[in-house]
Amino acid sequence: MAFYLGMDAGGSRTRIAVADDTRELARVEGESVKTLRVSEGDAEARFGALLSQLEAQSGVNLREIKRVCVGLSGVSVPAVCHFVANTLSHHVGGEVEIIGDQVIALDAAFHGGDGILVIAGTGSNVGGRFGEQMFGAGGWGPMLGDEGSGHWIGLEALKAALRARDISGEEFPVLREAMRVWGVESLGDLVAVAHRPGTRFAALAPVVVACAAQGDAIAGEVLDRAGEELAVQVVAVYSKMRLAGFRAERCGVAYTGSVLEKIERVRQRFTEVLTTRVMGGGLFVVGAVDPVDGALWRARSLASNPA
Repeated sequence: MAFYLGMDAGGSRTRIAVADDTRELARVEGESVKTLRVSEGDAEARFGALLSQLEAQSGVNLREIKRVCVGLSGVSVPAVCHFVANTLSHHVGGEVEIIGDQVIALDAAFHGGDGILVIAGTGSNVGGRFGEQMFGAGGWGPMLGDEGSGHWIGLEALKAALRARDISGEEFPVLREAMRVWGVESLGDLVAVAHRPGTRFAALAPVVVACAAQGDAIAGEVLDRAGEELAVQVVAVYSKMRLAGFRAERCGVAYTGSVLEKIERVRQRFTEVLTTRVMGGGLFVVGAVDPVDGALWRARSLASNPA
């Protein structure tokens, strides 16, 4: 019996599963092992602990793995790829493929076929696949992009609430709740925290959702804009695919990440914009996908059909 390992190494979480030819045997989840976010020592310790846990839960000797597929956030950075490959070589057998996290999510939805995938968690980006070609939009990071992401929602809500405060002189729920989450007591302290390197604006996304649910117009407008921003990027990718020769009547759009999976208002606005921006129903929403499933599918497929 052959065994396969699939891994989704994102900027916030790492998820790894082991499977045989027909079913998943065990899965573990932990903190990020991306060396752009944590030290190499911490990443190596986390990585090793997760793999040991996976081996114990599955009962599979990881040295007997036939093929590994890793979907990696930051795959374009050689040092990040080298770290993952090197660490895996100390714990796991078999051939290893390291690709972008978009690819494994696309494979989870479309099993190697054409389609569009939206990643919207702490950050965001959109990728489309047509044949052997990949097309993208967004993904420029928290300083230059990540529209519609958890980070963007938290930051934009603070900016909108501060602008509204300047105009009306009122205090707004988003500001009050952000101070509570960040553990500060004054607006000045809130501003100071916001300007610290590494401040986690994504931690404020649940605050924005809660305020919108209670009728706060500023929070609601930010969530609507998040859905619109993500949809606009999907339309941009779809347009690129059409220019490249994609002629199917309809194109599926899948998503992964906490924003579209868990925030209903963002998901609703996202779907509304897609169905109105593209005439003739050319785009349709497939729903949420599990990238680890895509990594396992790809490991099995490439083991069965080596290049």
